[in-house]
Amino acid sequence: MYKFSFIIPVYNAEKSIKKCVKSIQNQTYGNIEIVCVNDGSSDKSLTILSELQKQDNRIKIINQKNSGAFQARKAGILASTGDYIMFADSDRSEERRVGKECRSRWS
Repeated sequence: MYKFSFIIPVYNAEKSIKKCVKSIQNQTYGNIEIVCVNDGSSDKSLTILSELQKQDNRIKIINQKNSGAFQARKAGILASTGDYIMFADSDRSEERRVGKECRSRWS
């Protein structure tokens, strides 16, 4: 079974990151990892991510100084172990079937 890596650059997203991560956790396709790259947030984003990680071992957290979304995505790619990479924005929720739909189209 193929593995999907969802990469989320996170910068000061304390108001939305939990909803974003939960939407990925609830995917109908289960073989996923969630790579969250904290890009120097000065709010509670990292604390929220750490709490979510304690509840789900599919979550990886990378903490880096603020380098921008491109460098955060690059760091996420380098840390990912999936067969396919998908990007998510920390202020958006993903459809529940996105992984499953992509998998069925690519097989």
